[in-house]
Amino acid sequence: MDDRDARWMRMALDEAARGRGAVEPNPMVGAAVVRDGALVALGHHGRFGGPHAEVVALAAAGEAARGATLYVTLEPCSHHGKTPPCVDAVLRAGVARVVAAHRDPFPRVAGGGFARLREAGVDVTAGVLAGEAAALNAPYLKRLSTGRPYVTAKWAMTLDGKTAVAGGDSRWISSPESRALVHETRGRMDAIVAGIGTALADDPLLTARPPGPRSPSRFILDARARLPLDSQLVRTAGEIPTIVVAGDSAPAEAVGRLERAGCQVWPLRGDGRARILALLEEMGRRTFTNVLVEGGGLVLGSFFDAGEVDEVDAYVAPLIEGGDHPRTPVRGAGRPLMARAARLEDVRRTLVGGRDVRIQGEVPSAWRDGLRELIDLGGDPS
Repeated sequence: MDDRDARWMRMALDEAARGRGAVEPNPMVGAAVVRDGALVALGHHGRFGGPHAEVVALAAAGEAARGATLYVTLEPCSHHGKTPPCVDAVLRAGVARVVAAHRDPFPRVAGGGFARLREAGVDVTAGVLAGEAAALNAPYLKRLSTGRPYVTAKWAMTLDGKTAVAGGDSRWISSPESRALVHETRGRMDAIVAGIGTALADDPLLTARPPGPRSPSRFILDARARLPLDSQLVRTAGEIPTIVVAGDSAPAEAVGRLERAGCQVWPLRGDGRARILALLEEMGRRTFTNVLVEGGGLVLGSFFDAGEVDEVDAYVAPLIEGGDHPRTPVRGAGRPLMARAARLEDVRRTLVGGRDVRIQGEVPSAWRDGLRELIDLGGDPS
């Protein structure tokens, strides 16, 4: 890989990340126009339905784009969607070379953009920082490859692994700075999932405060449709979508009360893994891309047992609670041997507010293993 190509692609990736939370279900995309070794213009896809990164960067470059190199973090689209094909803009601008991170696996693109550019005589290089670009858009790539959204499991716990005291009190384990980061994370999500136990114990709002680029829908796993009508979730259902995921045997009267109060009720069959998969598949059909699961332990355990956690975002506070009660962040079936425990990859550790430690990491999965083929990498991904 040419070091100069890597340098400009990394700049385009940083630009792409500026669209996080505002462009989904589209991917984040950044572009850089470079001429004679100097940056001419940057652009990113800034909002769903808005102009794509290539168009923004080329418009900013103007005539200086003619004969230049365009670095873009995803293959330029070649189809008419909410906007015209980016390939058309590239050709009109007279760009001499396009360097892309990887192929767009979206069926209406899938190599078609590269083919059109090459047919028009544009020099095309693909595979530059492909691994980094794929990691940036992991939620988009997972939904395309599996039909299910990307799931982040979030929790806060004491140093001895407790999420509350024996009586249930948990306010506050994490610091104000950590809680602010949680709200920032919520503001980039399409949905927040919690269980009826959390809803009954904490009466949460499950919103981002202050609001972020997205206003996530709230999902409550509630097999018997027990969510109280005077809860904050139900009272705000007219303002923020609130979905009660009920079992197919939930009392019709309870379901009706929630629907009349403004909630949506999704009756899903099965329990355990089947129910989690049914929920995620329905969310995927409705183009939910990023889902944050906030617990409690039984809900988080059910997602881990189903093999549907893609990333962990945990806050560990320097507190010792003690006791032998089971208020741990992840329950469920567990693993019979430590060797079979879920092991995080690409682990990041951050000290928050001089107190809490935030631990983030990816959970290995079959869909990640298939990314190389999905994006058609050539050579070793970087």
